[in-house]
Amino acid sequence: MPLPDGASLPGPQVISDQALPRTAPLLCDWPPPGSSRLSNMSAPTGGVNCEEIAEFQELLKVMRTIDDRIVHELNTTVPTASFAGKIDASKTCKQLYESLMEAHASREKVIKNCIAQTSAVVKTLQEQREKDLNDLTLLKQIRKEQTKLKWMQSELNVEEVVNDRSWKVFNERCRIHFKPPKME
Repeated sequence: MPLPDGASLPGPQVISDQALPRTAPLLCDWPPPGSSRLSNMSAPTGGVNCEEIAEFQELLKVMRTIDDRIVHELNTTVPTASFAGKIDASKTCKQLYESLMEAHASREKVIKNCIAQTSAVVKTLQEQREKDLNDLTLLKQIRKEQTKLKWMQSELNVEEVVNDRSWKVFNERCRIHFKPPKME
């Protein structure tokens, strides 16, 4: 798989933090073992561009980092029975729970916001199309926006699968250390 423009393989090099998304910390910036490394991998800083589907999907990919790394996080921070006294697993699980909740809520908000924006664009274009049925450029634009809308709506299904997987893994490792508050 080719690397994105400006990207290179890991190694002893200097990377400008300005070139990286604010939501994905550099490995060298991660806190020591025992504390949650995933707490700031959820919400984007700045606005979300819903116009470009590739940019939208890339943003979601970055925002899903917490879910992609949950197994590693749990393996390195929640002790097995033989190491139970060395790390406060309940604190670690609570921090991870809060990070997951924040990440899932922020991603859902981004997806639903982009769906709403794109739906409004489709509606406006359809209203314009009703006024001029012969405008083929407008028809192509409507189809493009409808396709984008379908992609965004499918991201809600992807989100549900990603969230379910993360909660399953979380509950397997943290159920004896932390009881999440009841949802109303």
